[in-house]
Formats: sequence, C-alpha cells, structure tokens
Amino acid sequence: MSVRSNSPYWRHDAYTLRNLERVIVECIRKARQQGALGPNTTVVDLGCGDVPYKDLFLAEGSRYLACDITSGPQVDFVLNADGSVPLPNSVASCVTSFQVLEHVWDLDAYLDECRRLLNEDGLLVLSTHGSWLYHPHPADFRRWTRDGLERELSSRGFSVLECWPVVGPLAWTTQFRTLAYHHLFQRLGVGGRALSAAFCAMMYLRMSLEDKVTPADLVKNNAAVYVVLARAVF
Repeated sequence: MSVRSNSPYWRHDAYTLRNLERVIVECIRKARQQGALGPNTTVVDLGCGDVPYKDLFLAEGSRYLACDITSGPQVDFVLNADGSVPLPNSVASCVTSFQVLEHVWDLDAYLDECRRLLNEDGLLVLSTHGSWLYHPHPADFRRWTRDGLERELSSRGFSVLECWPVVGPLAWTTQFRTLAYHHLFQRLGVGGRALSAAFCAMMYLRMSLEDKVTPADLVKNNAAVYVVLARAVF
C-alpha cells in the first residue's frame, strides 16, 4: 500500500490523498480493461516524484519506468534538457502523469512527449489540479476547469475517455482551512503538533460528510483535482 493511500486521518492532506488514490485505482482498472496494463506492457511515469503509485502498476504485472528531471534512488531515467526522455518512440502502452501538469510551462512539449512515448492506442493516465493552493515544486503555473483540461488534451492529440473529479467544493474549502491551521499549529512546537493532529482528524470527518451531501453535478465541475484517462490519437 502506498504512503498516500495509507495516510493517517490526522495528516493535514490525508482526505485529498486518499480520495485521489481511490480514483486512480478506478482509472487503472479502466486502463487494464482497455489492454494498456498487464503482463508484457510498459508504463512510463513522466514526472514520477516519489513514485507514490508505482506498486499499483507493478501489481498489474506491468513494467514500470520512473522518469524525472533529477536523479534519485527510484528514478530510472533523467529527462534531457529539452524535457524529452531517453527512451525510444512508442515504448509504452501507458504514460502516467500525477500532479505534474500544473508545474509544466510548455504544455505542447510535455504532451507531445507523452504521445511520442505511447504506442498505437496507448493511454494517458493524468491527474492535476482544478482548485488548489499555490505550491511551487519548483514552480506552479496553472489551474484548470474541467472543460479547460479536457480541451487542453484534445487539442494536443488525445481523446478523453473519462474525467473524474476528486473532492468537491464544500470539502476543499475545508481542506484549505485545514492546511492553513496545520501550518499555524506546526509553529507551536510539540503541543502544536498534537493540536494539529487532533484538528486535522476532526476536519477529515467534516470533509467526508461535506462530500457526501454535495450534489454530484456540483462536484463534477468544481473539483480540487481531476483524474483523466485519455487515448493518444495518431
């Protein structure tokens, strides 16, 4: 189980991380049904970070290749200066991009590289922010509406198969306050950390209830995060 799915309820961002992984698991199930995952398939994670979902793809029997802008113990390939990956064309049946797109300045180059790596009928599994706080790693450039994200992809050679919203507007406003209070409490030493844990656990319950009562059509177009399954069109 990954760190994100196993985030303790008292962690400041546990609600969003747990729900994000729940949706990614559903997206992976759909990708498997499409034949993009399983034995004799290759997944390229473009902007892998700390590879939080690696085990989910290994469990499918797929070969998993982690790629990022800097080297690290879990990185298989470091991106070239132009953002390309030192891998041949059409090497992957699935390319993944988790919380990367908002940090990318040149969307054309990034999404072109995703398409280059995919074989015929290959699938892109992508998550990025709808509404979220500023978080530079090292830079933070964009937020998307659902329509905007789908159009960004479709205008660059992808056919969007499904788009899942993660965390509705009632819950994400609570999530934002939780993050702010967490950072405030952290400045108060050991007592502050204990207070933060109790507060975050309480807010986790509140967010769960808020998402349950928020109408689905409101969540659909006002989510904190979106997860997309898209097919490369050649």
